[in-house]
Amino acid sequence: MIIDLTDTTSGKIASTLVAARHKSGTPTTGAVLTLVVSTEERHHYDAMKAASRAAREHPARIIIAIGRPDTTRTRLDAEVRTGDENGPGEVVVLRLYGELATHADSVVLPLLLPDVPVVTWWPDEGPDVPSKEPLGAFAQRRITDAAEYYKPMTKLVARAAGYQPGDTDLAWTRLTPWRSMLAAALDQFPHRVVSVAVSGEEGNPSVRVLAVWLRQRLGVPVTRTADEGPGITSVELMTEDGPIRLSRPDGELATLSVPGQPDRPVALKRRETAELIAEELRRLDSDDVYARLLAEVNVPFSEPLKVAGPTVEKAAKEARRLGEPAPVAVDEAQTETGESA
Repeated sequence: MIIDLTDTTSGKIASTLVAARHKSGTPTTGAVLTLVVSTEERHHYDAMKAASRAAREHPARIIIAIGRPDTTRTRLDAEVRTGDENGPGEVVVLRLYGELATHADSVVLPLLLPDVPVVTWWPDEGPDVPSKEPLGAFAQRRITDAAEYYKPMTKLVARAAGYQPGDTDLAWTRLTPWRSMLAAALDQFPHRVVSVAVSGEEGNPSVRVLAVWLRQRLGVPVTRTADEGPGITSVELMTEDGPIRLSRPDGELATLSVPGQPDRPVALKRRETAELIAEELRRLDSDDVYARLLAEVNVPFSEPLKVAGPTVEKAAKEARRLGEPAPVAVDEAQTETGESA
């Protein structure tokens, strides 16, 4: 059921939500949190779809705030959505026109569920300091995605400078299966790692974040290779008795190679946004591991980036900005055979 409200107020929206629940025979929401989504009109449908899917695992009241500050008249329009297609919770789509767009918190606050956590998610570019944004100030968790910005490292560095407990980024969330698989491989083959090689899509922030995490946790040199992806394509942990290699060239199925054992396929499919949001909603405390990683995300790598596929000139600009050695070009055929990975 979709109820349209034009030129309305937060009070009328709250009353409509109560009436819709009573009409459906469920006077209580059963929601365990409020998920606030701050987005643009062009992205709101995909964000709403992902949030609704995540709410099937974590029942929530979803409030989607769409700012339209370019209009002269100040007005609030809303859609109240209830029913099976939105999961067990409720969805409120707010369109804030004119000056109201800069005061979204004054509209959203009366619609928050009482006595449950609040999570704010920016599916778009997102702010540099989420905790200082009006819609982030009252949230226990604040979710951003550096991959949505054309210069993701710029966003990560800015968020590192303004980090507050509760901040997180989907560039980090995407690494959970990789981190789990690599940790499990080291448990099976507990030998000292002497170096690490990470390969992945040029410009993908998760590639650098994974390289920083491995450097931080293992305390060994890390080399990086930029290829055409998709996403992270391989990680090689070189030990004194041979390499442990996790390779995923197609974004679907990976191959795990461990010395003295036959290669075996492992499921490592790139996850959709709804799965990433659902993972973040499982924990509402601060992520100390992410906080420690973010503190070192802009520490330069001593080894030059190896570039296969993308232009060296583009990678060179990023390297200069980060204070890293100039990248070197490698042959793609060599990276496929592991000679330069």
